[in-house]
Amino acid sequence: MYLFRSMLVAVCAALMILVPPCVASPAAAATDVPDARALAGFFDAAMGDALAANHVPGAVVSVVGGGKTLFSKGYGLADVENRRPFDPDTSMVRIASITKLFTWTAVMQQVQQGRLDLKADVNRYLAAFRIPATYPRPITLQDLMDHTAGFEDRTIGVGSRSKDDVPPLADYLADNMPARVRPPGEVSAYSNYGAALAGYIVSRVSGQPYDEYVRDHILDPLAMRHSTAAEPVPAPLAADLARSYDYEGGAYRRKPFVFDNLAPDGSISATANDMAHFMIAHLLDGRFGGRRVLDEPTARLMHRRTFAADPRIDGYAHGFKEQTLNGHRVIMHDGGWEGFQSALLLVPDAGLGLFVSTNSLDGGDAMTEIIPAFFDRFLPGKRAVPGGGASVMPVEGFYKLTRSAESSIEKVVALTSSTRLRVEGGKLTFRGSTWSPLGPGLYQQSGGTQRLALVTGGSGVAYVATDGPAYQRVPWWDTPPVNVVIVLLFAVTALTAVLGLPVAAVVRRAKKRPVPRVWRAGRVLTGLAAAVGLVFVVLFTLVLTGDTSILYGVPANVQVLLVLPLLVLALTVAAIATTVRAWRRAGVLARGHQVVVLAGLLALLWFCQHWNLLGWHL
Repeated sequence: MYLFRSMLVAVCAALMILVPPCVASPAAAATDVPDARALAGFFDAAMGDALAANHVPGAVVSVVGGGKTLFSKGYGLADVENRRPFDPDTSMVRIASITKLFTWTAVMQQVQQGRLDLKADVNRYLAAFRIPATYPRPITLQDLMDHTAGFEDRTIGVGSRSKDDVPPLADYLADNMPARVRPPGEVSAYSNYGAALAGYIVSRVSGQPYDEYVRDHILDPLAMRHSTAAEPVPAPLAADLARSYDYEGGAYRRKPFVFDNLAPDGSISATANDMAHFMIAHLLDGRFGGRRVLDEPTARLMHRRTFAADPRIDGYAHGFKEQTLNGHRVIMHDGGWEGFQSALLLVPDAGLGLFVSTNSLDGGDAMTEIIPAFFDRFLPGKRAVPGGGASVMPVEGFYKLTRSAESSIEKVVALTSSTRLRVEGGKLTFRGSTWSPLGPGLYQQSGGTQRLALVTGGSGVAYVATDGPAYQRVPWWDTPPVNVVIVLLFAVTALTAVLGLPVAAVVRRAKKRPVPRVWRAGRVLTGLAAAVGLVFVVLFTLVLTGDTSILYGVPANVQVLLVLPLLVLALTVAAIATTVRAWRRAGVLARGHQVVVLAGLLALLWFCQHWNLLGWHL
């Protein structure tokens, strides 16, 4: 499906898509720092093959270790039209969600200064709007950092075409607040809104706009002179901004610059060499050269685990995503935004950091090859079976991503992306893989390296948590088979009305069999409702499978399409009222058929109402 295209980019914000995590083990011994020649040999060979195979114009990489930049280099083109090569010192890439690491660093700076408390209700720091008290426990900054606030996902209108279209952050946060759909602290569900809210809180307590705060308190101290959190990129740097592309029909198609309405979640543009400074600072507990962005205790605190759905799988560390790769604990983040795909990985036990970015939507596939190969070459290790954990019995059924929408038209994405969990001979089948028992309530991907833990929420909800995203079991009425049956039943009954009623009318005329006017009106109204419903089902299916984006809001053609369910509702109500009035004037077969068709229409209306297609839930 292609409705909500921007969601596909956002979903790539979990490294499980880019890098398969390895089974956990105790931290491996510190690794020798690789030399520049070995790094150059590896990347020169790996990058050329990966970029060509995946039709990626270019990439840039930097590697740090021992408190310095060990290697950095650009590959291919940063600007296809002008044949400008990638340069690690000057080519700026849009790092997208890696921006969140700067936001979380800013939060920890304010914690260090005593202005913020990670355990306090975020409403303490808000004035223009409030987070509603949907659940007894309030949302805290720690919840925002761990992506456990319990917000639904919302992607509609997260981008703007121009600076003038970008609303003030406070206004956007207030007007586009996602619903709270689960208690905080229960399970992770990646949230761009949560990160933007944290960045706004930093601005509130510091008295500086987000981009200025990041510039003064992170970029400047780290000598990141070729980086910015401002959009558009300031004029002195604008010429060095890399371009991003789609590859279609044998040619590269340039992507436009999209403004981020939730700036603290993804607005930073930076060079690979500047990102090396950021990595060094975090690997050296907040220090870069003679300056600090965090004091040593705060930096070490920031790197500690703060949430995991199960202690045996990877979790979060104050906004860093944990991954276990070749036995090494990695704290990382990745990001994708309108063509750019980037990843930043820190290996504290080895003192190494890797940043890589590509300027194509297919760059994620290239990194899927390069990053695991980098770890196999420079950070080898062994796997071990983790201990601990609770025994939770698997619950069969369909599961959706916890990162999903509930209150908007985006809810329908869950219907098309839900996956079934089955138990077969003690093993699980889920997400196209077989999972073998690894421990109580813990499973290992057969032929792969991901782990899966079974978790039960406080409200009894069954979750499947992996080393990447988490999934929530859906009730039977939300499952794809049930909803497919509902739509098919409507379609079949509607076709009997649309095709059968005209035939019946011809037969009646030929036999000169009179039909009461009021009954005929009810049948006509029913046929019209059925025809409009069929048109909606066909057109909405085309929208779902077509090239429709909600990045700038729901397109006008989709909004016009949403008139049809309301028309079906009006016609159905009129048809029911007319049918009741004329009920005694029709034959048994005609009445039976009328009831069947109306039941089909009511089923369609339930479907539309349930999936937020009845009206404009934008």
